Parts: sequence; C-alpha cells; structure tokens
Amino acid sequence: MRSIRNIRLKGSLGSNLSGTVLRGGFIVVFAVTGFLLGREAYFNLFSLHFANEALQLTFLILSPVVGAVVGALLAPVAQALFEGQLELVERAMERLSPAEIAGGAVGLIVGLVIAFLIKSIAFEFLAGGGKAGTYLAIVLYLIVAIFAAYLGARVGAKTRIVPVPRHVAGAGGSVPKLVDTSAIVDGRIVEIVESGFLDGNLIVPRFVLRELQSISDSVDPLKRTRGRRGFDVLSKLQEIASFEISERDYGDMAPGNVDARLVRLAQELGAKLITNDYNLNRVAHVEGIAVLNVNELANAVKPVVLPGEELRVGVVREGKEMHQGVGYLDDGTMIVVEQGRRLIGEEADVIVTSVLQTAAGRMIFARPKRDAGAAEARH
Repeated sequence: MRSIRNIRLKGSLGSNLSGTVLRGGFIVVFAVTGFLLGREAYFNLFSLHFANEALQLTFLILSPVVGAVVGALLAPVAQALFEGQLELVERAMERLSPAEIAGGAVGLIVGLVIAFLIKSIAFEFLAGGGKAGTYLAIVLYLIVAIFAAYLGARVGAKTRIVPVPRHVAGAGGSVPKLVDTSAIVDGRIVEIVESGFLDGNLIVPRFVLRELQSISDSVDPLKRTRGRRGFDVLSKLQEIASFEISERDYGDMAPGNVDARLVRLAQELGAKLITNDYNLNRVAHVEGIAVLNVNELANAVKPVVLPGEELRVGVVREGKEMHQGVGYLDDGTMIVVEQGRRLIGEEADVIVTSVLQTAAGRMIFARPKRDAGAAEARH
C-alpha cells in the first residue's frame, strides 16, 4: 500500500511540475512579447506626441512595463486555449491508425513546402509595394500555409501514403486484443484474464457496445439477460485488465455490420481478435487476422481421454438411439454411453471406446464397465 501511495504521489508531483513549467513558459513568452510591443508602441506612436522630455522618459519606461503586465495577464487565457486545442488534437489522433498518422504527417510537411514556394513567388511580386506589400505577403503566406498544411494532412491521412507494418505492438510490447460481442456475452474471458494467459491491452469498440446495448434492450428475455451479463463482464474486465474503449467507427459501412467493422479495425490496429463467432472466425482468418477463439482454447485444455480408459459419469438423459444414455464430464464434454438408457439418473463406471472430435467440440463414446466385464467373461 505504501508503494502504491508513493507512485501516486510521484505522479501527482510530476503532473504539477509539468503544469508549473508550462504556465511559467507562457507567462515569460507573453510578458516578453508585451514588453517588446509596448516598446515599439512608444517609439512609433507615443514619442511623436510628446515634446516634454520628462513625459517621454515616463512613457519610455511605462509602455514596456504595461505591455509586459498585460501579456502576463493574458498568458493563462492563452494557456487554457492551448491546452483545450491540444486535448482535441489528442482525441482526434486516438481515432487514427498508425498509417493514417504517418500519412498525415507527410502530407503536412508537403503542404508546408508548397506554401513556402508560393510565399517565395508572392514576395517577388509584392516586394515592390513597400511595407504594405511585405505585410500583405506575410498575411498571404500564413493563410496559404494553414490551408496547405490542413489539406495535406487530410489527404495524406486518407490515402495512407506511408506503409506501416500491420502488427504494431501495444502497451508493454504486446499485441492489443480486440474483443467481440460473442466473447463478452460468453463471459469466460474474465477467467482467462485472471489466470494470466491473456495479457496486453483489451480494446472494446464503441460499435460493439452499441450492439451489446441493443441485445440488452431486446424484447426477448433470453437476449436481454445475455446483454446484461455482457455489461457485467465488461465491468469485471475494467477492474482486472488494461481496458479501453475505441471511438473509431466507419461511416461508409452499414450500421449493423459489426463483423466487417471489427475486421477492418483489427487490420488497422494490428490487433488480435477475441471471438466465439464461427463465421467471424473464418472471415478473420481469410483476411490474415490472428484470432483467439475461446471455444478452441477450451477444447485445447480439456484432459486427454484415450480408448480403454475408465471414467465415472452420471447419466442424465437419453441419447439419439434407443439404447443410449448421455452424461457430461465436469468440463462439459458429452459422453454417449452405449446401453446406458437403463442407467439414467445413476452414476456408473464406464470404459471409453472411442473419441470423436467435431466442430462443436469433443464427444466421447463409452460403454458400462460391468457390460464390458461380462463380455470378457463370456469370451
């Protein structure tokens, strides 16, 4: 607990220190600017109207001082505007992929170079107009530079002119994980994260939350229960894992096409996709996206059962055939017991005869041990 408090204290001290340095920088810059403007105002405006040397000396001192004070007073306002715009830029960049950011940076540079070339040409034509022409050229350059930089950044971000590797590591050097609605509703992802087998940053897109909300608002009570369970799972994930909500969306896609959005977002982020959806799993594999399927993981960690092995199982219902009974292991694996219909409601020792692996999971076929013993006795 003491170490956690120390970390928090150091973080707050670092934040306060950076804020103080930024505030001091703004005050110094604006005070110096006000001082220089006050001085220029005296030489170009005030000194022409005073013949008295005492008044000239007074205004020579007061004008820069007043300018510095006004500049220092305006510094907090400018700092607040600067921090507000910086926060907007950070939010906008969070919605961009690395390829879009790199392309936007290149487009920005190209736009500024074009604006500089236009300025050089404009100065050639406007330099003969004296100071008025020079000021006009400067204003024209600023307007063109802002427009060209903005246009270049937008075009560069959309065309993605800079190739960026698809698999970009997330926090701590691990690949980010994109969580699908099916994996959230399933709920087993919580136990997987708690066990430490799933690390890195978990990302849940906003459009997945909207789909989960629509499920929880369904008129079907079963769907409504699943949706509410999904929100409970998200609350647990926020407590135990590095968890974030992605605001990135794609307006060019149909509103209900969540799978296509997930595939595209996984490609842009270089993320792995966590899902239980069979169709989404196949599409993601075709697109070259790594998929973490909870069902496949569950099948992979089930204990290996070999023919001839003895098990004890409770027979709970009839099978497809008249003589069959069906039971389940603790991990949910279904066991079909030949000649097990008469054992429904009982626990019996069985011997495994074969194991069948299907797309839905693993099935075990067995027969009662006492029947096997009787058959061997007859032989």
